[in-house]
Amino acid sequence: MLYAIPIGLVLGVLLGGRMGGLAALQFRWMPVILGGLLIQVALFSPAVTERVGNLGPWIYVLSTGVVLAALVANWRTTGVLVVAAGAFSNMAAIVANGGYMPASASALAALGRHLGTEYSNSAALANPNLALFTDIFALPRWVPAANIFSVGDVLIGVGVVVVIAAAMRRGGPVRIARADTAA
Repeated sequence: MLYAIPIGLVLGVLLGGRMGGLAALQFRWMPVILGGLLIQVALFSPAVTERVGNLGPWIYVLSTGVVLAALVANWRTTGVLVVAAGAFSNMAAIVANGGYMPASASALAALGRHLGTEYSNSAALANPNLALFTDIFALPRWVPAANIFSVGDVLIGVGVVVVIAAAMRRGGPVRIARADTAA
């Protein structure tokens, strides 16, 4: 999903947008969004994963739900509903599978990875619920930071690209009026 940021920036520039448009972008409940995401970053750090035990899935679902609610509060921002649809898709798969995002064996194998025994947001399940919405895709190994991902992750990425490019366009290109033009 991090690739969505540079893609959005490049697309915004190609569409005639300005970086200043991003400065005007305002999100309601931004501390809630950042807090929910920071909880997830902490939750999946090695120091925390060793200690959370059975609370991990609950913390993951709760933090995802908080971020989703904050996204919905920003529904009028172009692209945010696509991000929210992706977050909802991921959350549905996570809740349907007991607080874990199932990762397909073939996607993990494509990256040469396996799941450890510590708490992770991922789980290897033979027959996951809502399988279409689980981590069933893998980026090629040669891509930096290659990882597995879901349909929801694709929607989140596309939504982020749209949010960035649209915000840059709202700033619009700088237009200089000619002095000899009648107003």
